[in-house]
Amino acid sequence: MTSSAHALGDLLAVESDPGGGFTPPGVGEFFPETLFGFSVLGIQFDIDRIILALWLATAAILVFLVMAARKAEIVPGRLQFLGESGYSLVRDGIARDVVGPKGLPFAPFLASLFFFILANNALAIIPGIQISPMARFSFPLVLALICWFVYIAVGIKNQGLWPYFRDIMFLPGVPKAAYILVTPLELLQNFIVRPFTLAIRLFANLFAGHMLLVTFALGAVYLFQVGNFSVIFFPLSALMALVMTFFELLIIFLQAYVFTMLMGTYLNGSVEAAH
Repeated sequence: MTSSAHALGDLLAVESDPGGGFTPPGVGEFFPETLFGFSVLGIQFDIDRIILALWLATAAILVFLVMAARKAEIVPGRLQFLGESGYSLVRDGIARDVVGPKGLPFAPFLASLFFFILANNALAIIPGIQISPMARFSFPLVLALICWFVYIAVGIKNQGLWPYFRDIMFLPGVPKAAYILVTPLELLQNFIVRPFTLAIRLFANLFAGHMLLVTFALGAVYLFQVGNFSVIFFPLSALMALVMTFFELLIIFLQAYVFTMLMGTYLNGSVEAAH
């Protein structure tokens, strides 16, 4: 009991910094020190390892897609097969089936969104990085805002400014007296809740997965080093870290697909008015 209490205390302990403040262990992982910075028009841009990892993941997925499409053949090679499978999943499963008959022009955008999120999510299990940029809320938020702008712009373009907002504010078949309650809720859902839920869902799943991996991995290291009876529980913590890594593989793909499919449903409502 005493050993377990000390272990928990050590894991939850805080470290004092030279400035006199306190920093929980691992905070540097989520708020890493700046690697380098530069200034543009008086605005300072600081680059840390999370941003650098995002750049590397983006470059890697671009190289992969270019290599997969560079020498397309009737009988595809491994790279071409992987690229075409991923694109077909988005084109047929989302652009065509979810967005609808007019959805194929949106397939390149949706596929780019899917591959970008997938590549950055995969960093969560890459040794030496082991955290996805999507575990930092600002990145999913920017993606959600881009999607927000796109589906609103598509709705205005296809339906017209007033018809688009009219169909959102005044749902067909609703009693006029109910519009007092329904209209504010519809405006809130379409213009506030949608982008927020898109961002928070992606962020929360990747952040939670990273925290679980960190907890079990650090727990295994600590239990192995602390000695006494705690070493008995080392294999269990190490096994859980391995299990959570495979579970994270599922989350990596699933969250990229869910984000893209939700964007497809929003585009479906923008392409054609509800009837």
